[in-house]
Amino acid sequence: MEAFRDRRIVVCVTGSIAAYKTCDLVFTLRKADARPVVALSAAAAKLVTAETFRALSGEAVHTDMWGDADHSMPHISLVEDADAVIVAPATANVIAHAALGLAGDLIGALLLCATCPVVVAPAMNVEMWKHPAVQRNVARLREDGITIVDPVSGELACRVQGQGKMAPVETILAATAERL
Repeated sequence: MEAFRDRRIVVCVTGSIAAYKTCDLVFTLRKADARPVVALSAAAAKLVTAETFRALSGEAVHTDMWGDADHSMPHISLVEDADAVIVAPATANVIAHAALGLAGDLIGALLLCATCPVVVAPAMNVEMWKHPAVQRNVARLREDGITIVDPVSGELACRVQGQGKMAPVETILAATAERL
């Protein structure tokens, strides 16, 4: 994991049950001597707490587009010196917002400000993943130069078998390392 040494990686966590897997992603980045910083959506915060990510990253967790004492405009400052942005898990909603260039929340706005490589790891119900609108949005993100780490098949949280599980952490990190 030498590719991550001293690299600032912004990890955007969105509201899929797969958010718990992102804890391992952040922990693995930290073990690789990266400097992960987490942006947590309101929906994701209902699944995994900001305090969990703060403990794993060793950094403040950002949840608000309007800032705090250290970051008056976090949608800009978080990605100014970022080496990469990882969105994991990426919900259909966040993918749609990114494909349309919507910036109504912290994650949407920072994706528009990011000039570094962006890696997106979708996670959702199989029928959502297969939906033509989601596939159009994913194709648009690929056209825009964003790396998509396709979800894998298996049993989903909704107890359905199919493609929709967030790719393994190792796969997401390998795709990110390639972009670095």
